[in-house]
Amino acid sequence: MALPSYANRLPPAPGEPVRGEPDDAAPASPAARLIARVKAILTDKSDSRLAQRVAGKVFLVRVASALLALVSQVLLARFMGAYEFGIYIYVWTWVLMMGALSDVGLSSARRRFIPEYTAFKTLDHLRGFISGSRWLAFALATAIGAVGALGVWLLQDYVNHYTVIPLYLACLSIPVYGLVQIQAGIAQSYDWPNLALMPFYIWRQLAITVFMGGAWFLGAPTDAVTAMIVAVATTWLVTIGQLFVLDRRLERKVEPGPKRYAVKTWLATSLPIFVVEGFYLLLTYVDILLLEQMRSPDEVAVYYAGARLLAIVAFVYFAIAGATTHKFTQYHVAGDKARLATFFKETTRWTFWPSLAVCTVILAFGYPLLGLFGPNFGEGYVVMFILAVGMLARAAVGPAERLLNMLGERVRCASVYAIAFAINLTLCLILIPRFGIEGAAIATSTALVAESIMLYGLAKRRLGFHVFIVGSSKPSP
Repeated sequence: MALPSYANRLPPAPGEPVRGEPDDAAPASPAARLIARVKAILTDKSDSRLAQRVAGKVFLVRVASALLALVSQVLLARFMGAYEFGIYIYVWTWVLMMGALSDVGLSSARRRFIPEYTAFKTLDHLRGFISGSRWLAFALATAIGAVGALGVWLLQDYVNHYTVIPLYLACLSIPVYGLVQIQAGIAQSYDWPNLALMPFYIWRQLAITVFMGGAWFLGAPTDAVTAMIVAVATTWLVTIGQLFVLDRRLERKVEPGPKRYAVKTWLATSLPIFVVEGFYLLLTYVDILLLEQMRSPDEVAVYYAGARLLAIVAFVYFAIAGATTHKFTQYHVAGDKARLATFFKETTRWTFWPSLAVCTVILAFGYPLLGLFGPNFGEGYVVMFILAVGMLARAAVGPAERLLNMLGERVRCASVYAIAFAINLTLCLILIPRFGIEGAAIATSTALVAESIMLYGLAKRRLGFHVFIVGSSKPSP
């Protein structure tokens, strides 16, 4: 028979040894305490520990992606030269922005619908969303890609001639980009970070580098047109592969049955998120887009190299937000405001302190890393320090906009990003002509600081949550 736990025993009489323990038991050694700590972490099944593990996996994938991207971008810059590389970066920035918006917010809306349908056991709606949202996103993205191609045709006399063909090619990747967005979102909702991220961030980048390296080795053209052809083809291939693997896994996770498609409800939820993400992406990419209009492709390449090296700091935020946002919906649906506030405070700590550590390391080695891209890329070192201020300001409030979106503050959150975008746009127009790439960095960093302050105030006023890294996690009554 097992001995009763110590918590349920009466204390022993003076001088009487505790049964089951030797007299004068020695304290545990440091090694034993470390082993016990590791075992406790590995066996902890709480939501916080699960979110940490998933976020850790996401972060590791993004770090691996960042390292691969660094190698890839360095090689592409060497293969293509700064001028063609700058054209490619400009066009691919349009792909990233339009592609991220091509699913009109459905990939973000899944953070609400999948946990909600699962919690209430409305499996017909769950099956309908998992299937229907993907094809709806693909159809909408195809329409956006067609509109983009029409826009290029109408404006080709007003844009730089060397960007026209790459922009047409970019439009071919938009339809599949909508699909990859929603597939990654579904995979993250089921805590499959590798399936969500590796196809696009690892395998696609690796394939682009290999094919462009092959073209360079064989003496084929390695200009922006070639790079865009390779990028479009690899994006389609990895997304189709992800589709088959995701379907296989979902067969084991969601039992087959009838499907119900609440398209109006999905769009009613996703469209406000689409507006928020639209302003967020405009805020993120307006600096590069305006630099291309006001400066040479060479300067665009230098700015991008500095921003790209520092982008690993944002991966911490991405990892935490991707692993935790669906938990915000779960706690909100359950009505547990105190747990939600505590959990969000934890996510803010997980976001800020690793971001600070990563930022410090990247800035310490930034200058020699920039030199890998080629001559004159060291001019982007100052840009890295300027952008770091804004990125750390964003990390200090955690994934606050995700919290606000999931709790019904989409319109006000969109207003925050609209104001931040207006600040960035205005400052870019003023500062880029005078200060070049440093002016673009100052504009972006200022907008990020303003955005973080506004998100903090909105969360405090509307939700009663203190979302800053320093302060109490208790929600206001």
